[in-house]
Amino acid sequence: MGHDGRDPGPPEVVLPMLAVAGPTPTGAGWAFEFKWDGVRAVTAVGGGEVRVASRNGNDVTHSYPELAVLGDLLAGHRAVLDGEIVALGPDGRPWFSLLQQRMHVQRPSGVLLTRVAVTYYLFDLLWLDGQTLVDQPYQRRRARLDELVPRGATPRIWVPQYYADISGAQLLEVAGEHGLEGVVAKRLASRYEPGRRSAAWVKTALMRTQEVVVGGWKPGEGRRAGTIGSLLLGAHDQAGRLVYVGHVGTGFSDRVLRDLRTRLRELERPGSPFDTPVPREHARYAHWVDPVLVGEVEYRTLTAEGRLRHSAWRGLRPDKTPDEVRLPEPA
Repeated sequence: MGHDGRDPGPPEVVLPMLAVAGPTPTGAGWAFEFKWDGVRAVTAVGGGEVRVASRNGNDVTHSYPELAVLGDLLAGHRAVLDGEIVALGPDGRPWFSLLQQRMHVQRPSGVLLTRVAVTYYLFDLLWLDGQTLVDQPYQRRRARLDELVPRGATPRIWVPQYYADISGAQLLEVAGEHGLEGVVAKRLASRYEPGRRSAAWVKTALMRTQEVVVGGWKPGEGRRAGTIGSLLLGAHDQAGRLVYVGHVGTGFSDRVLRDLRTRLRELERPGSPFDTPVPREHARYAHWVDPVLVGEVEYRTLTAEGRLRHSAWRGLRPDKTPDEVRLPEPA
C-alpha cells in the first residue's frame, strides 16, 4: 500500500534487453533457451492491474486480455516481467502466421480470442515488490522467476526451462528437430540491460528472417489481378539511407492482401522513397508509398548485390519502427 493507504498500482514497465545475432557461444558460463516465434512483451503487474508493453514501449494491454490472469497468478506480488507472446498451432509449436491475426487488433472479439488464443512465455523477472533485479545475474533472476510463477497453473502463462548443462549446438539441434525458430544464449552472470542490444545475449536462428520497410508495390496479374503482386522492400544502411533490398511476392493470404492494399492506398506518394536505384523491371508500374510500414520476410540467402533471394512474406511488425530496420548481414 502507498502512504495514503491506497494500492500504488503496477510499477513502470521498461524497454526490453535485446540479443545480438551470431553462432551459439561455446565455453562455460552460458545458459541456453529456445527462441520463440512470437512478439516480445514486458508486463507490469500490481494493484489489480496488468499493463502490457510491446518491444518499442507501446501499450498493447487491450490487445492481449489473456495476460490479465497474471494479477491472480502472482497472488498479490507486484512485478515487472519479460517474455514472448506466442500463438500455438495444432502441433503445439508457436505459429507466427497465426499470431499475425492478433497483432493489429486493439480490442479482439470473443470469437478471435477463442480462435487465436495466446500464451505468454516468461523468461525474465526485472522488478519484484519494490526491489529492482536488473543488476542481479541472469541465473538469480531466473531462480526468482521460477519461485514466483507457479508452473502449469494456467495455459496462458508459461515459464519455459533453460539449460546450462548442455551445449548451444546440442539445443540448436533439438530446436531443428522440433521445428522451433532457434536458440538464445545468455551469460549466467549477466545483468539485465533495459533497451540495449547486448553481447551478453546471443540469438542463433535456424531460419533466416529479415525486418523490412515497405517502399512500394506492384500490381498483380492473373489470379492476383486487381490487387498486390509484390512488395518492394528496403532497409537502412549505416548512413541511414533506405536501401532497396528486393521484392517479395509469396506468403500472402487473400485476407492479408486486402489488409495491405487498404493500408498502402493511404500511403501513396509520387516518387520512390528509396535512396538507391530500384531495378527497372521492378520500378516499372510500381506504386510508391511512404516508408512507414515494417514487415518481416523469411529468405534463403542474399545475392551478391545484397538482395533477398527466395523470400516469403511473414507479416507486418507493428512492434518495430522503420528506423530500426537495418540491412541484412551476409551469412
